[in-house]
Amino acid sequence: MVKAYGPGVGRRSVLRGSLAAAGAAALPPLAGAAPAQALSARAPSAPAQLLSGRPSADWGVQAGDVTASSGLVWVRSDRPARMVVETSATESFRNVRRWTGPVVGPGTDFTGRTALRGLPAGERVHYRVVLADPDDPRRTSRPVYGSFRTASTRREDVRFLWSGDLAGQGWGINPDRGGYRIYEHMRRLDPDFFLCSGDNIYADNPIPATVALPGGGTWRNITTEEKSKVAETLAEFRGAFRYNLLDENLRRFNAQVPTIVQWDDHEVHNNWYPGQLLDDARYTEKRADVLSARSLKAFSEYFPLSTLTPDADGRVYRVLRHSPLLDVFVLDMRTYRNANSPNRRPDDTQGILGERQLRWLKRELSRSRAVWKVIASDMPLGLVVTDGPVNFEAVAQGDPGAPLGRELQIAELLRHIKHRRITGTVWLTADVHYTSAQHYAPERAAFKDFAPFWEFVSGPLNAGGFPAVKLDGTFGPEQPFVKAPATANVPPGQDSQFFGEVAIDGGSGELTVRLRSETGGVLFTKVLQPGRVGQ
Repeated sequence: MVKAYGPGVGRRSVLRGSLAAAGAAALPPLAGAAPAQALSARAPSAPAQLLSGRPSADWGVQAGDVTASSGLVWVRSDRPARMVVETSATESFRNVRRWTGPVVGPGTDFTGRTALRGLPAGERVHYRVVLADPDDPRRTSRPVYGSFRTASTRREDVRFLWSGDLAGQGWGINPDRGGYRIYEHMRRLDPDFFLCSGDNIYADNPIPATVALPGGGTWRNITTEEKSKVAETLAEFRGAFRYNLLDENLRRFNAQVPTIVQWDDHEVHNNWYPGQLLDDARYTEKRADVLSARSLKAFSEYFPLSTLTPDADGRVYRVLRHSPLLDVFVLDMRTYRNANSPNRRPDDTQGILGERQLRWLKRELSRSRAVWKVIASDMPLGLVVTDGPVNFEAVAQGDPGAPLGRELQIAELLRHIKHRRITGTVWLTADVHYTSAQHYAPERAAFKDFAPFWEFVSGPLNAGGFPAVKLDGTFGPEQPFVKAPATANVPPGQDSQFFGEVAIDGGSGELTVRLRSETGGVLFTKVLQPGRVGQ
């Protein structure tokens, strides 16, 4: 989508903004919480412990790829260190199981992941990570604590949150408002997991020390060297991902709630597509393919994601089979798309997913036996998202007639879902920086060979809020709810940040979607019945 950039800023030799020296302050004791630093006005490029004799893990811990019997734990060290994970059924760690992980080093920006297998289903797993000096295992870091719930193999309640778009348009970690406060409100809901629907970073939006607020006043950011310019080098992409972990709300959230992440455009550049040459004077490296490769490597290092491996099959798209009630199909609408265009071709096999991913999605949806099949889409289907005056960024292009361009691929998918009698599909997305609900029905559509379904939009997490865009009538959307700012790039804290909640009842199988404000207030609720068509 076309989004306003934050104020331009050049590289600074003296940075304004950051965190206090590591260990200066810790978070209050919380179940599953990691030791953390307090927000202040300065941020060193590495923690103060780097000068000490022991490793440290001041970026916290994360868990991901959680199933009924496994999970993936992430950590970052300040130096080469052996990652060791201990798990227990209780916070006291009376009986522990030890997992020896990799030696982390500069090849992965000192990040590491350790797979935990053979875990009990439907239980909270407490874990702690210790970093050991490879040359002297007696020298270890302070333990960093976390926890997560494994998926159940039975029909039990499931509840998760989703949103997207973090630190966009120059709105970064503001210590005056307590940083990324939305994560604390989400943490208190204690979901089973969190789905981030893309734009985990804004590689193309520098974070200046201050931003002038509309109507007067100043927004003050924590800044770092890497975030003082657009990301081009691998080190700068790594720094962009690392920047968000300076926020104590996010670190505390990560220590309690496992994540499912997908990526979109701002992990690289606004509205990028494969083969693009950027028309952006801020960049010396203009090739989007080069930038995306660097970003994807950093992305794979900074999240607990097992499908992104060094081999040729490494990919972001995947399916997480959570429980008998839920499968989550995580799409990648960025890597395999064709060029942004007027999007009106009468034939388009590449589309926004690419042929291979579309075949995969149709096959896996057909195989799914879950009651609900959540399709995590990093872009909306029927919202008209533009890329300049004549090109389009998402699926729709504003023509309410028969499918054209990228709409053809979505029509093929929707037809497949109908003819294979696949029930329980729900689409979740972010991207447009507001929240809304769309119901798609063939009786209102130009293309009619599909079964009705819902799409829900939420976000941003901490970025500019934007006005609502138009609907495209090809698939017959109706919008019973939308909440969006009236003007562009509304700062966080001005009723412009949102997240969504999905709750599935273990007994009835009902799925309830709640669209929530930044502080957790419920704005809209929709209850869906399992196996029912046309709701």
